[in-house]
Amino acid sequence: MDGTADMNAASGRATALNGHVIAWGVLAAAVAMATFAFSDSLARMVGSWSTDEYSHGYFIPLIAVFLLWRNGVTTPGRDTRGAWLGVILVLIALGIGFVGTLGTIYIVVQYAFLLMLMGLALAFLGWRAMKPAWIPMLYLGFMIPLPQFLYQRLSSELQLISSEIGVAIVRLFGISVFLDGNLIDLGAYQLQVAEACSGLRYLFPLLSFGFLVAYLYRGPFFQRAVLLLSTIPITILMNSARIGVIGVMVDRYGIEMAEGVLHFFEGWVIFMTCVAILFFEVWLFALFRRDGNSFLDSLRLWPAPGVQRAAAEVWGNARVSAPFICAFAVIVTLLTATLAAPERVEAALDRQPFATFPDQLADWRGADQVLERPILDALSLSDYVLSDYQNQSTRGPVNFYVAYYESQTSGHAIHSPQSCIPGGGWQIADLSRHNLAGPQDAAPLTVNRTLIAKGQDRQLVYYWFVQRDRLLTSEYAVKWFIFWDALTRNRTDGALVRVATPVFESEDVALADARLESFVAAMLPRLAPHLPEG
Repeated sequence: MDGTADMNAASGRATALNGHVIAWGVLAAAVAMATFAFSDSLARMVGSWSTDEYSHGYFIPLIAVFLLWRNGVTTPGRDTRGAWLGVILVLIALGIGFVGTLGTIYIVVQYAFLLMLMGLALAFLGWRAMKPAWIPMLYLGFMIPLPQFLYQRLSSELQLISSEIGVAIVRLFGISVFLDGNLIDLGAYQLQVAEACSGLRYLFPLLSFGFLVAYLYRGPFFQRAVLLLSTIPITILMNSARIGVIGVMVDRYGIEMAEGVLHFFEGWVIFMTCVAILFFEVWLFALFRRDGNSFLDSLRLWPAPGVQRAAAEVWGNARVSAPFICAFAVIVTLLTATLAAPERVEAALDRQPFATFPDQLADWRGADQVLERPILDALSLSDYVLSDYQNQSTRGPVNFYVAYYESQTSGHAIHSPQSCIPGGGWQIADLSRHNLAGPQDAAPLTVNRTLIAKGQDRQLVYYWFVQRDRLLTSEYAVKWFIFWDALTRNRTDGALVRVATPVFESEDVALADARLESFVAAMLPRLAPHLPEG
């Protein structure tokens, strides 16, 4: 009799174990399908991790898993009951991902993926078991890169701040130095504070590390806030000190001190110093607290007693709840519908190729240029024209460039000059809207007017976007109309039009404006046949 009872009990435990394994297996399948649905944008995110600024991205998922293991759960013995809010989050994430995909706004799709993970976890675990998982899942946001336009603006501001503080440090050593924008003039040598010296390659990983330390720190909220927010001034001051030290070393020992291995070594020294300062803050907070906790005790690295046992109980109590079944069904249905649907083909467009664009525009004579293959591969455009036009009655040439895209989906989208200009080493000195006379009786044309500089060289640039029958200056408006026209017209074609001319050292910028305005007036009537009608 006892043997039969033992066999029944063992059979019940085995059945329960199989049920738990199946439950977690279904959750893993749901996560895998969500990853597949967002794979294009996630691949772009992982690709950004190969850069110095986002190289910490590889560690973020691993640290998040460690935090989940460390936290366990705080409700031992309680069944995991899914929450219906998780289903709503999954639906919202799918909607946001759809909008971001049509609008080619990849950061939106990447955040939608995180929202979907949270929705799935909430639908599976419920509120109580999910409580210790919120911060680890929010921490995953540090692996997503900033939008390029925001990155460039932040980089430019940090370059200027670091240059000014760095020059102040150089002057403390009695060295005569002149600062022109981001150009540090030491007399015999000149140092360009490039984009790589903005400090973002320290700020992003240190900010994520500061968030981690603040979360693990066992102390009042204001101390945690100080730990996190202090990463910003620490990074700026230490990067400025790095620039200042390089300037002093170059003045003393020559330009080779700013190049090669030494530059790389200085970078690592600065970052590790930033980390040391962060830990020094933790030590100071621990020193003045009265609870007797040491430096290591203040950082809660390991699970509290009983947490892992509680986590094991949640593992054992996992069930496939009704909310999770609904969330899983939503993902399966939409993914199946997406795979079964015929490939989306945009409307056929009638236009003349840019190969036929004229070299003669009134008094302007052009000479065609060719983009190099690596640049073409990066731009992924459908057609383009790049030409230098010269007018004998004007002093300088005008560089004319149009990038045309038949479809702005699946990673093929216009690259804004605000992102590309700093990448070429140029700094945006001024950016504003400017009105030009439209062709014939048309309304005035509003363009982005930007004055850019690199060292002593300056250029004046006009650019605007052509989205079907619209001439736009806002990148946000471009993204919106890509999405809207994809839904209403089955079209996402568009173009970037850019004209640029040098501003000579002794030349008034107004003369460069007149040169560009003259060229645009001659070019606009000839551009229309090469861009599809609205």
